[in-house]
Amino acid sequence: MTAAPVWIAGIGMTPFGVRREASVKDLTRDAVTEALKDAGLQLGDVDAAYFGNTSQSVLEGQIVVPGQMALRSMGFERIPVVNVENACATGATALHQAVLHVRSGAADVVLAVGVEKTNVDDKRKMLGLFDGGVDVHDPEGVRAALRELGGEVPVDDTAPRSMFMDIYAALARSHMKSFGTTKQHLALISEKNHAHAVSNPLAHFRKAMSAEEILAARTVAEPLTVPMCAPLTDGASAAIVCNEAGRRRLAAGRHIRILASVLGTGMPRSLSDWEHSVSRLAARTAYEQAGVGPQDVSVAEVHDASAFGELLQTELLGFCEIGGGGAYAASGATTLGGRLPVNPSGGLESKGHPMGASGLAQIYELVQQLRGESGTRQVPGARIALAENGGGMYGGEEAVAAITLLSA
Repeated sequence: MTAAPVWIAGIGMTPFGVRREASVKDLTRDAVTEALKDAGLQLGDVDAAYFGNTSQSVLEGQIVVPGQMALRSMGFERIPVVNVENACATGATALHQAVLHVRSGAADVVLAVGVEKTNVDDKRKMLGLFDGGVDVHDPEGVRAALRELGGEVPVDDTAPRSMFMDIYAALARSHMKSFGTTKQHLALISEKNHAHAVSNPLAHFRKAMSAEEILAARTVAEPLTVPMCAPLTDGASAAIVCNEAGRRRLAAGRHIRILASVLGTGMPRSLSDWEHSVSRLAARTAYEQAGVGPQDVSVAEVHDASAFGELLQTELLGFCEIGGGGAYAASGATTLGGRLPVNPSGGLESKGHPMGASGLAQIYELVQQLRGESGTRQVPGARIALAENGGGMYGGEEAVAAITLLSA
């Protein structure tokens, strides 16, 4: 059965960075207002909204109904507002729900927005956000999975950091042992993403760094250095989704077709069985829905909370063979001008990672690419784009994976 067509009619995004002067409401308003303007819509044209956020309950005490507080304060009335939390895949999940909503016919025009304000004075409280991204009832199981993946490595516990950097580091060490991946490969990926971000006016960091500088930087958890890891970032991003009926209500615009939107969780498997990883399985489903393959993708945004995250996802998404991500990156294929540019926005490492907004920020970049509006970051002739957004950890892999395929 062919799914009803769905489009992205408008996008919006704030500058990413340390935004101490801006509240969750401010960031939401700025991103949503831009998305509405981009779509040629007013607030009253939106039939429903999905609001993504992961940290406001912990950092500000807004335990429930954050979306109602943020969206009603900017003028939305009467419409259904649904709050979404799905770890770092929250933004992509909000989009997924908006797609299902308009595809069902229950609404014609639906807003998906993700927002995060993580920079507060208490750094340990900020980093404590990530402690709940694993099974809090089975801490020994988490440690056992890390030991199985990457072995025991001494770390500097005096420097606060996200526990997810320990997870990425363990995955990286396992990959190095199995496939000969090197720290230099990770540095090249990070160098590429820092270079891409220089041309992104909304990126958190816009400074080029050489692989040598990246390798010489402070180690977070071996083999990852600071520039290989995503920063804590404030920001918001939004998308307006519509079905055919909603599209007829809009003026002619630069609408982008959503070919597939897939959300998945994992299954029991050996930690070395990458063929059955959650991202791999979700990507296969998305390719089947869209009627395309990895060879058809022109540009991709993937979840590089660390440089190793990008390396692994290029394999799991089928852009190269399992174990070949390091050599693929070193070949230049993923750089602007290469066969398949990955993270032309700068990725999470440089653009920033406001968890609830990150998935929709990927969509913002890819819609611009497919419209031909990316300036010096433009991938020539981009026709098919893929976004991969993951979150949490369960059994040695992401607890949730989201794959979105778009077409000009």
